[in-house]
Amino acid sequence: MGHITVPAQDMHRLLDDAARLGGSYQQAFADLAETMRDRPTADILPALRQAAGDAGLAFTGADLAEQAEAISQGTRYELRVRVTRP
Repeated sequence: MGHITVPAQDMHRLLDDAARLGGSYQQAFADLAETMRDRPTADILPALRQAAGDAGLAFTGADLAEQAEAISQGTRYELRVRVTRP
């Protein structure tokens, strides 16, 4: 299980928000989970790093590795999100 802290005003970067244009990390993760299942984690990691960078999110290397493993195996990945206020 991963952990991330996200400022309230940036939650759209993590979770889908129909009121805002642009992709979220949630959508990128779902797309990767659909297209990269059963692929080696080493193939998935660069795409996850890119998605996190594009979304401006700071996941640890361990969190990204766990996410890649979950995608590879087709299992759920649980992420605990701490939302901060400015």
